[in-house]
Amino acid sequence: MARMIRHDKNSPYEVPEGTELPIYICACGLSKNKPFCDGSHKKTRDENPEDTYIYDDLGRARVIKQY
Repeated sequence: MARMIRHDKNSPYEVPEGTELPIYICACGLSKNKPFCDGSHKKTRDENPEDTYIYDDLGRARVIKQY
């Protein structure tokens, strides 16, 4: 079953304490290395915050809201 999940944050969460290097946790949902950030959130920088988008390996498409 396909699901659409809304992510309101398009930058990672930093976990700085207790580690040698800061660890970044994915908050955008696009990382291929979850739960860790792989920089995929950079694709979302020019999104309109009022719109919803679908991402796949070919790029993104804006979802037309029908409800």
